[in-house]
Amino acid sequence: MQSEQLIDQFLDAMWAERGLSENTLSAYYSDLKIFDKWLKNKHLVDADEGDISGFLAKRFRDGVGNRTSARILSSLRRFYGYLNRENIKANDPTGLIESPHIGKPLPVSLSEQDVELLLMAPETSSALGFRDRTMLEIIYATGLRVSELVSLSLDQVNLRLGVVKIMGKGNKERLVPIGEEALDWLEQYLSSHRKIILKDKQSDKLFVTNRASGMTRQAFWHIIKKCAKKAGINKELSPHSLRHAFATHLLNHGADLRVVQLLLGHSDLSTTQIYTHIAKARLQELHAKFHPRG
Repeated sequence: MQSEQLIDQFLDAMWAERGLSENTLSAYYSDLKIFDKWLKNKHLVDADEGDISGFLAKRFRDGVGNRTSARILSSLRRFYGYLNRENIKANDPTGLIESPHIGKPLPVSLSEQDVELLLMAPETSSALGFRDRTMLEIIYATGLRVSELVSLSLDQVNLRLGVVKIMGKGNKERLVPIGEEALDWLEQYLSSHRKIILKDKQSDKLFVTNRASGMTRQAFWHIIKKCAKKAGINKELSPHSLRHAFATHLLNHGADLRVVQLLLGHSDLSTTQIYTHIAKARLQELHAKFHPRG
């Protein structure tokens, strides 16, 4: 059977068995055709482990990144797995080939100037705008997860000590200091603006809506996006952007990694270490921009 027919047969089987999207099938087709062309006079069925390793190495030398290489290898695994199941090929030549390591992408890092613009975006002349500013101040000052922020109750906040008590993942409790600036916003919010929002209603939630219910993750995420647009921040933010900024800026200013780990509530130090890469990248960027030999 010609290679083209074999590829078509494989794609038909993948569509029938797994209902794969057109984009996925198109990627399989493209990867297999490129590999088939690279084999020159050797048939796809006869390709061995050395052929596949050589092909991946050539693609890497041509500038193909690890993520794309992993996708190509995945296409070849599916193809040769299919040939093996259908008894078209006795063995699977991809079986012993390790997938390229794909590092976890770094979170989008907001600069300190970005954060200042974001914090100033809410219209604080209204009670709701003051609440929004206070929430942004608190999450940046504490590094809380969005879910932790919106679920805060009044009894978790100690204004006198300037801390919030958090029950994080795995029911692990931690105390997180708030900081003077954020604490000032919080005290003003509690003394006046929260009461205006609630009117005569009651709620044990710290951050409330006009319906006297607590804020939701989705509502706060909408606030962040609205403020980012107003501040002219065009980066692809996530609900954790201010948490990332909190950790990165602490490290940039010399904080110990284990302190940041405790503040973030990470049980494993390796989870926190991703922020050292962000901090390093930012320092390299500043060095390149301002150092005379950068």
